[in-house]
Amino acid sequence: MAEYDPQQIEAKWQKRWAEARVFETEVDPAKPKYYALEMLPYPSGTMHMGHMRNYTIGDVVARVKRMRGFNVLHPMGWDAFGLPAENAAIQNKTHPRIWTNNNIAEFQRVLRRFGFSYDWRREISTCEPEYYRWNQWFFLRMLDRGLAYRKKSRVNWCPKCCTVLANEQVINGGYCWRHEDTLVESREIEQWFLKTTHYAEQLLDDLKELEGGWPERVITMQRNWIGKSIGARVKFAVADLAGLEPIEVFTTRIDTIYGASAIILAPAHPLVQKLIAGSLQEKDAEAKLARMRQASVKAEDLATAEKEGFFTGRYATNPFNGEELPIWVGNFVLMEYGTGAIMAVPAHDQRDFEFCRKYGLPIRVVVQPESGEPLVPEKMTAAFDEHARGKLVNSGPYNGLSVDEAILAMSAHAQAKGFGQRETIFRLKDWGISRQRYWGTPIPVVYCAKHGIVPVPDNDLPVVLPENAKLTGEGGSPLAATPEFVNTTCPKCGGPARRETDTMDTFVDSSWYFYRYCDPHNDKAPFDPAKARYWFPIDQYIGGITHAILHLLYSRFWCKVMRDIGLVKHNEPISRLFTQGMVQKGGVAMSKSRGNVVGAMEMAEKYGADTGRLYTLFAAPPEKDLEWSEESIEGAWRFINRVFRLVNRHAGALRDTGSWNFSPQGLSEKERELVRATYETLRRVTQDFESRWHFNSAIALIMELTNEIYAQEPLEEGIRPEIRKEILEMLTLMLAPMTPHLAEELWEMLGHGDGLWKASWPILAAAQKDLAQVEEVEIVVQVNGRVRARLKVAAGLGEAELIPKALAEPAVAQHINGKRVVKQIVVPDKLVNLVVA
Repeated sequence: MAEYDPQQIEAKWQKRWAEARVFETEVDPAKPKYYALEMLPYPSGTMHMGHMRNYTIGDVVARVKRMRGFNVLHPMGWDAFGLPAENAAIQNKTHPRIWTNNNIAEFQRVLRRFGFSYDWRREISTCEPEYYRWNQWFFLRMLDRGLAYRKKSRVNWCPKCCTVLANEQVINGGYCWRHEDTLVESREIEQWFLKTTHYAEQLLDDLKELEGGWPERVITMQRNWIGKSIGARVKFAVADLAGLEPIEVFTTRIDTIYGASAIILAPAHPLVQKLIAGSLQEKDAEAKLARMRQASVKAEDLATAEKEGFFTGRYATNPFNGEELPIWVGNFVLMEYGTGAIMAVPAHDQRDFEFCRKYGLPIRVVVQPESGEPLVPEKMTAAFDEHARGKLVNSGPYNGLSVDEAILAMSAHAQAKGFGQRETIFRLKDWGISRQRYWGTPIPVVYCAKHGIVPVPDNDLPVVLPENAKLTGEGGSPLAATPEFVNTTCPKCGGPARRETDTMDTFVDSSWYFYRYCDPHNDKAPFDPAKARYWFPIDQYIGGITHAILHLLYSRFWCKVMRDIGLVKHNEPISRLFTQGMVQKGGVAMSKSRGNVVGAMEMAEKYGADTGRLYTLFAAPPEKDLEWSEESIEGAWRFINRVFRLVNRHAGALRDTGSWNFSPQGLSEKERELVRATYETLRRVTQDFESRWHFNSAIALIMELTNEIYAQEPLEEGIRPEIRKEILEMLTLMLAPMTPHLAEELWEMLGHGDGLWKASWPILAAAQKDLAQVEEVEIVVQVNGRVRARLKVAAGLGEAELIPKALAEPAVAQHINGKRVVKQIVVPDKLVNLVVA
């Protein structure tokens, strides 16, 4: 073949891989296992090069591990349920299953075109009954154990969508993300929950198992989301409403209770309506409350949000000193954290400080710093909230105690007097899984007038979505409007019953899917525990930072549930996590909505899949964002062609040449230099693959080696055929994980009848490593930190040999003349720094 033809070459090798079933794998106890996985995609629209980066990184890892002798599981599937599919189906007047499956077919076509080494026999789609049957089975196991339950909960509700909205779907100060002219309402409705809080302590403690394998940033995000707080719960009696239950406040700083200026409730607190009823402020308060509930502040915005509130006209009694504190409602207090009520201590909490300054509430200092100027409320510009770095003042009998001493003493006093107790709480809340839409897993319970909530028996699973539900996007759940789905019989008494018409949150689908890959066609259980024991935990999971909290947290929760019902024995499903950077164009992430995508198939048709793969790996380190450049993609294309021409030029003469039995003796200078460069490149590329994932620097090294080989042309002169073949084979093997189609073609051109997929990653023997060592290095010589000379010396020289050489350099001698060398700093093979005075 005279010219590199990616279309022909890539089609050829993909066909051969499929025929040879190269990437299919089974449990093999005789081999070490490696489970490499990229987060499964949501099949929407068409795939672009932003998607391809994630899958290319995963494929390189999988291919390297195969070449290193591992039994590699590398599967793919589809996160196929969800509201976007339902909305698109409504818009396109088609069934969501048809829309979803068409997208899946297109996604699969693209992934196959890029040559990703998936075991396609293991493909799953979460919208298929054979998959979501097991969502229902897990739900029933949780129901049996009290981990699934139903309760009333206040939610964001769009009256046009007729469904619950996540906080992220409430936009522009309280409007629906889909119906931007519709104000979102706050409603209390019955919903199903999974008891994630049951595992809060374990979810927090087991983060220790992930240290070193997960990015510290993700571990921190998980830890903060779980949000363990140790403090005290204190009851404040409402002063002027006899018979009303006290307001309970959770605080981590009971030591500051003498500095409380007010009690502030969340807008959704159940006592708010009782407090404002019949007060002089009732009418005005109702209007303000409605606005605050519609424009609720998200937890992540608390620090920067404008603090808003109103006085209820009522007072609560501070149980420590009997002071009456005004009761306010504030937008920055969340019902989701603690008790939904706080004591505002503005001198020692920044959010309280901002709120109280705005509304003229008093600021009282009750903790003075141990050093520096004492705090004066009138002069304070911010709260003093440095925990455990002060002594109590203005706090009655607790004056003079340290913060920690006061917390212990005051918590004990509250408990002894019956108005408080020590308590540990978590920011983590139970997982609300109810969705009032069609395209999701039906919740497998029925409602019977005689027996109440009745679970669907296991042998009646799956509860299948009806195909004839009418989808309009309005008027409530489509399932509720489908009589043949709703009307059923009670499994207990045989009497009439009504099916649950909510469907499950799609995070349920993605919380355990990677276990199903181990045993995707099992119709007796979610998976065979023995197969899961072999493959788990996942050795490398790859995906975006956007999934750092909910998806990973729910997956960790699901693993612990499965452990407790006997399906698995491990605590954590994922050993190592990698979060790749985004592919950007024009400074923003590629997105169809922004109109800045580069189509993956368009890329493959123009340059070939290997060029696209190589570019996404070379343009930036995998953890960093990548800015798309058409000029750079051309550079990757030119490099691949250059390698092809190099091997093509020599392959004819080398096809029948035998392997070189390595010997450092008798090498010509030209041979020695090229072999040394090849082995040194292999050593460093191996290091980049195995320990650092510096794929971009690995490619740069291979490019340098290619340049060096070209620089030694004609290779026929001064290099024996078997050594020429060794060098070109090593070059090919190093390229194989990144440009697999090209590498297979080159391998065949060099005379190998078996596919490269059978080849192992080359491992250097001791003598080859010795030869790979750089024989001469450049040493930077500094005087007082400034570069004064550069030395070319033999590699490996010690301090005793380097210092005299450095001192003998004229430029160095000039700068130390008449001065005394007080310190010598030597970095072997890199630097000599002479400190003079």
